[in-house]
Amino acid sequence: MTTVLRYKFELGCVLVLVLAFVLTQIGVNNFFFFAGFAVVQFVMIATAWNILGGYGGYINFGTAGFLGVGSYTAIALIQWSDVSIVPQIIIGALMAGLLGLFIGYFTLRLRGVYFAIATLALAIVLETFVNNWDFVGGAAGISILPPRNPELLGVMIVDRKGAGIFDNNTEFLFFLISAMAIFSVWIARTIERGKLGRGLNAIKDNEEAAECMGVPTLRLKLVATTVSGSLMGAAGAIFPNYLTFVDPLTAFNLEFAINALAMPMIGGTFTWIGPVIGALLLGTVQQIAIVTISSELNLLILGVVLVIFVVAAPHGIVGWFMKKN
Repeated sequence: MTTVLRYKFELGCVLVLVLAFVLTQIGVNNFFFFAGFAVVQFVMIATAWNILGGYGGYINFGTAGFLGVGSYTAIALIQWSDVSIVPQIIIGALMAGLLGLFIGYFTLRLRGVYFAIATLALAIVLETFVNNWDFVGGAAGISILPPRNPELLGVMIVDRKGAGIFDNNTEFLFFLISAMAIFSVWIARTIERGKLGRGLNAIKDNEEAAECMGVPTLRLKLVATTVSGSLMGAAGAIFPNYLTFVDPLTAFNLEFAINALAMPMIGGTFTWIGPVIGALLLGTVQQIAIVTISSELNLLILGVVLVIFVVAAPHGIVGWFMKKN
């Protein structure tokens, strides 16, 4: 039964990826890809946050820090040698993962609000550092232009002379972030159903009891922090190519931390599908609000929706449906 469910899940991932590709080939308005990128990126960010925050119970407010490290790693690579986008993502994920491992070693001995404050301080320190790093634009920010001849594995990816797979860079980035988000969800589901997930759940329930039972709590938390940080770094590394202009205030925006916390809570933190549902729901509402009202209302919408779900469905949408059934 478990094998059948795994195959169904993997088939579903493939079908979603195929759907994302088909959408880029049928002449959909580019705005939908631009807005869709933001929504799908939130799926990846919320999923990454949930690996430590949902499964392990360690509330991480440093999301913006890991995203910013990924973004500015990509910018530094572009400035240094005009590195293509795939190495940007890989190296950005590696740098953010190493940061997660390093910071986790010193902060994961803290618990509760102390850990949350420590991770929040991380984002602020990193933003201050980048503000004074002139090579990547400093506080003034930097413009990133799409490559003139964008190729992937030797194949033209953006249609310049009728030979590309995608008509423009926006379509390509939407497809790429969709593939990355699907991969992130696959990782989260694999963790949830494996020894790491069971160990993190034991830590979340009662860390002292888990230690007494022989669970290597620090090692599991370090693995979770590294994986979570890597996925956030990858999501951040693609960001400069999407925005084309990045400054520290944008890359290290604390709204990322708030959304990364709220989306899994709204969807349900105890399962891989909860962050996906929460990100799709809240991300779509925010994008509609940006177009129809104002982007300044995003935090208000986020706060109102979060309060409603905390009161009416404290275990999220998935938990509410499971309780009803």
